[in-house]
Formats: sequence, structure tokens, C-alpha cells
Amino acid sequence: MTHREKVRPVCSLILVTLLAVLGLQLLPLGASVQLQDNGYNGLLVAIHPQVSEDQNLISNIKEMITEASFYLFNATKRRVFFRNTKILIPATWRANNYSKVKQESYEKANVIVSDWYGAHGDDPYTLQYRGCGKEGKYIHFTPNFMLNDNLTAAYGPRGRVFVHEWAHFRWGVFDEYNNEKPLYIDGQNQIKVTRCSSDIAGTFVCEKGPCPQENCIISDLFKDGCMFLYNSTQKATSSIMFMQSLSSVVEFCNASNHNQEAPNLQNQICSLRSTWDVIADSVDFDNSIPMSGTELPPAPMFSLVQSGEKVVCLVLDISSNMAKGDRFLHLQQAAEFYLMQIVEMHTFVGITSFDSKGEIRAQLHQIKNIDDRKLLVSFLPTTMSAEAETSVCLGIKKGFEVVEKLNGKAHGSVMILVTSGDDEHINNCLLTVLNSGSTIHSITLGSSAAGNLEELSHLTGGLKFFVPDKSSSNSIIDAFSRISSGTGDIFQQCIQLESTGEIVKPHHQLKSTVTVENGVGNDTAFLVTWQTNGPPEIVLSDPEGRKYNTNNFTHNLDLQTAHLSIPGTAKPGNWTYTLNNTHNSPQALKMTVTSQASSPTVPPATVEAYVERESTHFPNPVMIYANVRKGFYPILNATVTATIEPETGEPVTLKLLDNGAGADVIKNDGIYSRYFFSFAVTGRYNLKVHVYQSHRINTQEAHSIPGSHAMYVPGYIANGNIQMNAPRKSMSRSEEKQKWGFSRVSSGGSFSVLGVPNGPHPDVFPPCKIIDLEAITSEDEVTLFWTAPGEDFDQGHATSYELRMSKSLQTIQDDFDNAILVNTSELSPQEAGIKEMFTFLPKRITMEPEHQSDGETQESNRIYMAIRSIDRNSLKSVVSNIVQTSLFTSQNPAPALARDCLIMKGVLTALGLIGIICLTIIITYYILNRKKRASNKENGAKLL
Repeated sequence: MTHREKVRPVCSLILVTLLAVLGLQLLPLGASVQLQDNGYNGLLVAIHPQVSEDQNLISNIKEMITEASFYLFNATKRRVFFRNTKILIPATWRANNYSKVKQESYEKANVIVSDWYGAHGDDPYTLQYRGCGKEGKYIHFTPNFMLNDNLTAAYGPRGRVFVHEWAHFRWGVFDEYNNEKPLYIDGQNQIKVTRCSSDIAGTFVCEKGPCPQENCIISDLFKDGCMFLYNSTQKATSSIMFMQSLSSVVEFCNASNHNQEAPNLQNQICSLRSTWDVIADSVDFDNSIPMSGTELPPAPMFSLVQSGEKVVCLVLDISSNMAKGDRFLHLQQAAEFYLMQIVEMHTFVGITSFDSKGEIRAQLHQIKNIDDRKLLVSFLPTTMSAEAETSVCLGIKKGFEVVEKLNGKAHGSVMILVTSGDDEHINNCLLTVLNSGSTIHSITLGSSAAGNLEELSHLTGGLKFFVPDKSSSNSIIDAFSRISSGTGDIFQQCIQLESTGEIVKPHHQLKSTVTVENGVGNDTAFLVTWQTNGPPEIVLSDPEGRKYNTNNFTHNLDLQTAHLSIPGTAKPGNWTYTLNNTHNSPQALKMTVTSQASSPTVPPATVEAYVERESTHFPNPVMIYANVRKGFYPILNATVTATIEPETGEPVTLKLLDNGAGADVIKNDGIYSRYFFSFAVTGRYNLKVHVYQSHRINTQEAHSIPGSHAMYVPGYIANGNIQMNAPRKSMSRSEEKQKWGFSRVSSGGSFSVLGVPNGPHPDVFPPCKIIDLEAITSEDEVTLFWTAPGEDFDQGHATSYELRMSKSLQTIQDDFDNAILVNTSELSPQEAGIKEMFTFLPKRITMEPEHQSDGETQESNRIYMAIRSIDRNSLKSVVSNIVQTSLFTSQNPAPALARDCLIMKGVLTALGLIGIICLTIIITYYILNRKKRASNKENGAKLL
């Protein structure tokens, strides 16, 4: 065993021990909210830099969270409260003795305050992209919601609204109302209003006031001018996820009062489980017990931090390890492009390098113009060291020396660490890094880089990237392009439109098209890189046919790059480029295109790629996500493709979907998802996402923002009187008609997979869970709809389905194997992603009389159904979401809507019976009369 092999386990033990000792100190650093002794620490609220300065906004945020803390404490039965919160003040606001930021940034915030202009302009909402019980992405409030006290009449007190959204964000529960399905038919064949709990009382209201239910409902919709208004005074105490605005509502729905029949997202996504059941199963509740006594917890503590100057330091590996696979050349090319194009104006930039020791190459220099950018490029390292040993700690230490010269501390600074070395002494600087207040983004080149290197990024809230040793890979440029200032101001950031590369044969070409749509065009740049032997022949054509050739590009022959900046705003449309390999040997040719927003007010389309977790163990899949948006609005019907590069082996491409099935929980929310399980080797994997949408697609943008919204209450019934709130304000959106489609590229960073077996893998991947099962009843038939899963998760097609039903929800939930099996032998699963339909007649055994809570007996009852799929090796998926329906042969009173029809039937039946009786009497009278006459004749004859 070598010395390094002996030292590595010891270092790992030291790291684990150090993390355990630092424990509580590390909790807030990743901008992750942690629960300690019943109190939440590290909640981060960020105000967008375009929000106008208003000190009342800060006061109202504090007041909201303080109110929410006590409300949440009581609602969770003395379980949790908010202990401390940070409010991130944008740099656009005047300095006011705010503390300097450390690792906090807008992009890491749990709660954001920002404008969005749409039909429901002030709805608080939470963006949820994962399943039941999974944490959401962020909570969003508008400045107007936070400042306009008149809105509390419709949404309720802000603290209560915050708890409603917190439950979405933290515990992965969903709304219990449904604006799209406000009514449903319950198990007694009665039309009910969608609500939870059912005890919340209200009145049907027509244009002129309260009215009977039958005057206000058409099918499952309200007539125009009709609605259902709730009483302002209630006896019901739940539920917060339905209508937190009611003063009596202080609890979440639990198993005893949860309305399982209501057609809402909570029932659909959480398989009819109550919100309290889901919350009680959370990690928060596993790690805490109710506080004793009767005292309330302390009020939350607040700290105000503000972003200052943007400070970046490049920390670059120049050891001999960088010689392998053109790593050093790729680093030079990417660093040059970052300095010339990506890093934002007015940023202070420094450069350090390291091998076994560190060196300062450039002190901080603020970028004010193109000359400043060129000056910084001149300080990039041009040669590698002969030393193979690397000391990441010494490189970072020199980086701290550079950034601390501005304000005396490294708080709020960013380190971009690029290395390929295996440094076994990283643990030596862990505590220094954690206390620095700096964020470290790590870019590891090749598979030899230290395994614990990325811990520096994880603990400081930085991004981490992996670049495989492939000459055609553009991953290092993609990584640099993804790193932004973190302010959230998309109008100041560079957007990557294209990133591609391939090995081009001699005298062949790389040719493609990139779309520059109306939303971008400023500071558009084309970067061409090559491998050896001089530049390729470049031909670039704009949408109007103007051509740019090799001579129009600025060349750096030492770095093997050619760069072209389009002056002004680039013409919208399709730009076509051709890279001709004029040499007699294959060349790795690559093209990168970036641009910025063309308007200071209309946000461009963006894509953010990420994975659910940074590490997984075979055979657990990785869930890949791409959030495609224009501002806050989701972009629909885009073609989204993920490319996953392993350490060794060929890249894998995967089409991501927004269909509400498989890994994609919510349909049409702009978050495209897919399972990835094609693991080639144990180690790191690099993720890149390419988004494209043709201008021929009609529906590009959703008309509303998806997410779990706080209910807007149109009015109440107070003391028998109708009290209406102001109509919901609709904010117009001035959108220029999009003539062109768009294209985007974004790096999703890296993730690690452990325990991948060598050689061919056994089939260990079952079909994915069906999450969109729906049921429709027609007379005595049930028709089910769902999206077909795959043979392996959401790819291929399964072999068979197992459909079961029961009158008992508990049986379906807890004992699926013993529920009644439905014959599906004639149903062959289709390819994954295709809609399935199946109609069947439930067996009579499910129709046995069942006693209802009101003492009545109903001959047909509500039935519960779920399904799972089976692959060719008999691997079974998780049981699907549960659906419910009723088949009615009931003798109970008919619903009010059918009253007139039943009366008519009764009248007709009565008339028919009367007619039959009259006809019978007439016939009987006629027969008896004939017999009487016949008898009289016979008697007369006898007398004669």
C-alpha cells in the first residue's frame, strides 16, 4: 500500500470528524433551512434588485414571519417555529448599516420578493416540482402583496399566508381547494363544493343574493354570476391548506376530518392522505418532539445583509496533471471566454494559480470596458509547472489574499476553483474556507481529481462541475458560462444560446443553426475553438444573409480561439454557421454562442438545469430537471434534451418531458423532468441541457404561473350579509409577438453515482410509479386513464398491469396485494409516455351495503382503485396514486339537480298507471256487461 493510499482513509476520517464537530456552525452555510431544538435556522428571504427601495417592505417581512412563527407553532401542536431569518437587501438599495453578505445570494433564497406581471398578479405561491412530502424550490411574494394591506381581506393575514406556503415548500403538501374543479359528486350522489374540511360552511350566491344550489350549478360548474361564499364565522378549525384566511382555521386537516373525496392536488398527489399525515412523516417531525409547558417560543431574530461589490477570483491549477488530454488548453480557452464575455461589468476580478504552492497572478481589477477584460486575459497562465503535486489550499489561500485587499474580508466573494489534481490535504483548509464568507465553485477536470474537493462547494453553497477528458467536450466552457453573480438580475447576465462540439473529419464540416430571438441580441458573441494546426475556415450568416468569415473573427493562436462580437443588437432570426476542417487530420471543433437581454424590462427565456440530489447509489435513479421560463412564466411545448457525460464511455442523451407523469410531477409547469439510470461507471457525471423551440409552436408560454397558490377569497357571508372583496387585480403583460423560436444551453453541474457493478448490469430497474391515474364513471362502468410507464422507469414499455380495487381506502393504501384484482389480461402496455385507457365493470362484491355515517344504508358505494405495472422480469412498480368513484343504485334522495327530471318521470309514471287502471276498469266493465246480457237472453229463452 502506498503512502497516499494509507493517508486517504485517515483524511476521510478527519473530514467526517471535523464536520461532526463543526455541525451546528455549518448548518446555515448552504442557504439551507435547518431545524434545531424546534426552531428553524437559516431561513433566507431575498428582495429582487429591480424592486424599488421601501423600508416598509423590510418591516412587513419581519412582521409576517413573526406572526407566522406563532401561528405555525400552534398549528404543529408546539412542534416548530422560526428562530432566525436573514433578509437579503439588494445592492441597488442605499447602504444603511446592513451587514455584508457571506454565502447568501438571491439564487439561493428560500423566499423571494419580486414582481411578476400576469392575470393573478399578487398571488403568493410556492414552486413545487417534486412529489408528495418533497421540499419545493422557493416561495414567491410580490412587493404589492407585502405592502398593500387591502389584500389581506382576500388572502388573509400575511403570517397565515406564509404558513400556508411554508407547508408547501417545506413538507411537500398541496392545495386542498381547486379553482378548476370547484364542485364534485360525493359518495351519496350529492353535489358538493371542493373544500377541506367539509365542515366549513357557506352559501350559494347568485347575482341578487343567496340562492338555492340548483339555481347556481351547471354540471360541475357555477353559472355566470354565481359562486359559493363561506361564512366569515366558522366552527371548523381546519384546514390551513384550504382557507387559512378564516379566523377559526388554526389546524391542518388530519385523518379524522380530511375530505378524501375532494378533487384537489393534495388528494391526487398524496394518494388521499391528509396534510397532517404527510407533515407528521417528515424528517422535521422525526427529529423533534413537542415543547413542554404553555409558553410561546421566542420571537424570531432577524439580520439584514446586503450585497456589495461583485468580487471574483480565478484559482487555476497549473500542475503537470493539467497536461493530460488538453486540459490546460481547455482551461485557457474557457477562462479567456469567461473574462471576455461571461463575467458581468463592474465586477472586480483577480487571478491566482497553484501547483504545490500558490501564486498571485493578478490583483483585483474592476471591469469597466473591453480593455479591462483584455488586460485580465493577459494575466492568465501560459505554461504549466513541472510539478505533479497540487495544493488546493495554498491556491485558495492566495485567492483570499487577493479578495481581502478590497474590504479586508472575503465576505461575499466568489472563488472559481479549477483543478485536476488529487490533493490529500484539502481538509487542512476546510475551517478557513467555512469561516471566509466566500462561495467556492469547483470545476474538476478528469477522473483523478480529489473526491472530497467538491465538499468545498457543497458547504459554501457553490456549484460543482465535472469535465471529462474528451477533446470534443465543451463542458468547461459550459461550466464557466453557468456561473453568475447570483444577484438574480437576468438583464445583466450572459445567456448561453449554443454549445456544441465534435470531431470533424479532414475536409468535412460542422454546420448548424442557432436562433437569436427578440428577447436577446445585446452583446452577442460567437466563440470558435479548435484542437491543433490552426483555425478552421469559418462562415457565419445572419438572418438577412450577411456573411462573416474567418477574417472577421479575432484570433488568439496561442489559445486556439476565434471570437466575434456582434455590435449593437444582433438581428433576430436564425444564424447559420459552418466550420470547415481544412486540415488533413481530424479536428475537435467547437462553437459557443452567448447573448444578453435586448430589453431592460422584458425578461428573456432562460433554462436552469439541476438534479434532485448530488449523489446516488446504484440502482437508485437520478432525477434530472430543466426549469424553462420567461421571467416567472413557464414555457410549454419546448424540446428539452439532456446530455449526460460519464468519466469514461459515450455520452447519453435523454429527452425531458413536462407531461405530469413519471419523474414529472406537475404537467405544464415548465419544469421538464426524466429519470436517468443508464450508469456506465462509478464516478462523476456531467449534465448539460439543450432547449429548443420552433417558432411554429403556437403555445409557447403559459398564461398563468403554476405552483401552489394561496386562495384568493372573493367574499364572505358575515351576519347573513354578503361582503365582497375587491376583484382580483389583473396586470397586463406587454409582450411583443414572438416571430422566432429560441434555443438555450445550460450546464446542470455534476453528480456522482456509487456502486455501479462492472460488466453488464442485471435488470434491477422496475417501471416507474404511475402518478396520473384518473377515473370516470358512466352508469355501472368505470373508465381509467393514465400515462404508460416504461420497462425500466419511464423508458421502454412494461409487460402487464395489476389493477386492484376496494371499498376500503386503508386496504388500497396499506394492503394493496389483498385488494380485489381486476382482470386486465387483454390490456397490453404501450410505449412509455402514451396515454392508456381501460374500461371495466366492477364486480358485485364491491357493491355490498355499507353503513354511512348518517345511519343510512346505500346499496352501491364509493370504491378506491390503484394500479401498478410489471416488467418482463416480474419487477413491480410502486403502487400508483389512488382514485375513487361511486356506482349508484342508491335509494337515497336524488341530488337537487335531478329533481325536475325525477318529478317529470313520476308524473308520467302516475299518468301511465292511471291509464292502465282506467283501461282495466273499462275492459272489466265491458266483459261483465256482455256476460250479463248473455245471461238475460238465456233466461228469456227458458221462459218462452
